[in-house]
Amino acid sequence: MKRVLILKLFFFIVSFSVYSQGNTEYTGGYKIKFNEDGSKYLRIIAWGQFWAQYNDNVSDNTAKLNFGVRRARILTFTQLNKKFLILTHFGLNSLSGGNQHPIGAGDRSQLFFHGFWGEWKLSDQISAGAGLHYWNGISRLNNQSTLNMLTLDNNRESWATIGLSDQFARHIGVYVKGKLGKLQYRFAVNEAGSSTLDNRDPGVDNTTVYGGRRILGSADAGKVFQGYVDYNFLDQESNFLPYKVGTYIGSKKVFNIGAGFFNHPNGVVQADGQGDDVSIFAFDAFYDAPIGSNGSAITAYGVFQSNDYGENYNFGPYATGNMIYSHVGYLIPGQKDKTRFQPYVSYQNRSIDAINDNYNRFGIGANVFMTGHHSKLTLEYANSKVGNADSAGVITLQAMIYL
Repeated sequence: MKRVLILKLFFFIVSFSVYSQGNTEYTGGYKIKFNEDGSKYLRIIAWGQFWAQYNDNVSDNTAKLNFGVRRARILTFTQLNKKFLILTHFGLNSLSGGNQHPIGAGDRSQLFFHGFWGEWKLSDQISAGAGLHYWNGISRLNNQSTLNMLTLDNNRESWATIGLSDQFARHIGVYVKGKLGKLQYRFAVNEAGSSTLDNRDPGVDNTTVYGGRRILGSADAGKVFQGYVDYNFLDQESNFLPYKVGTYIGSKKVFNIGAGFFNHPNGVVQADGQGDDVSIFAFDAFYDAPIGSNGSAITAYGVFQSNDYGENYNFGPYATGNMIYSHVGYLIPGQKDKTRFQPYVSYQNRSIDAINDNYNRFGIGANVFMTGHHSKLTLEYANSKVGNADSAGVITLQAMIYL
């Protein structure tokens, strides 16, 4: 049944895409120029990702096929001169029939700021900023853009602090970012959030809880420290904005290696009421390059991540242990302004110390680029399991548009 559904969805994608426009239709999006040369401007980006998801591993009274809005976002940034910039990013996430509100007042129905920061240029190579920002540490995927991912979505466990110390992967704080030759860097000192997804009581639940600031106070557990550096061996990537590209679909030749960290002193509280530090670090490598002159390209990424949330911490996708993750995609030969196909595979293995077992996830899918990343369809089948438990398979079809 699953194989038949996958084939039907794939043929739907093919039949839909052969009539699509080429990516020459896109000429830069919404940009309001305040002077003739365009150095003073307002840039507006809008995007949406829409899901149809089939899950066979659900209860009898739950529908196996569901539709939702994965992301609905608007981002703006403005420069009146090269010395400063202000960025705003707002939207909603994961809106479905199960969490809608009759008058749009529910948690998932409301728009909220994903980012709001100002930045000042200190020199040609160094800038500093403050606000609710996305200049994260740990790894490339913890700084991932949602506009140009290779896979259907980001590797969930790579957003290692989302909802624990931050607001949807963004912290309030100050940062510095810049370049030293081919080395790029970003470092930040931030406030830890006191309201987190982990609202358990360490004494009552007899477990380690990520609630240091809430329980111990801001003096002992109020700050987090993070950073990420990567060396660009080939083409130099832009660090004008913090969002890391998932796949360049053959437009650049990039090979980077990177390393990053996240540290939250007394970020978690143990069952005996004592604080413990959260310490996460990672090493990763990213390669993206055309192959020959026929329009084909390869994208490859791999990361090792060490997660220490305190002794035996285990809370959904967050657990003390180690993780390896990788994905590889191949852009099938073709013309840049025509419909393009990019099959890919992904794999994650994560140890969970608290249960002395591993979590494994395998994904296989394909992107259909009708206008590059600006208009694309993605079909993915993902299978995950913990230890010897039964595996769970999910099929997702995503339609995406961004301008």
